[in-house]
Amino acid sequence: MTLGNVILHTGDSLDVACSTYAHRAGLCVEAGIQLGDHERAHVYQYMALGPLFLPLYFLCGGISVRNRFERAADRYAQTGRGWWPW
Repeated sequence: MTLGNVILHTGDSLDVACSTYAHRAGLCVEAGIQLGDHERAHVYQYMALGPLFLPLYFLCGGISVRNRFERAADRYAQTGRGWWPW
């Protein structure tokens, strides 16, 4: 979970594999991503949007595959680019 510029994680490392939102929704069979890369994209999104990040995030669908912020974070974790949701 990302709060502003801080990534909160209870595990030993952010270098753990996880599934994309699209994969969990059964929409694709793409490879897993690194959790740290996904969350780092949210940090970049927050840095660009500041206090508008959280309201826009929830207006775009919250924690779901429909949320453009989550899809952009997954894209960034897969490719290393494309963290901007628009």
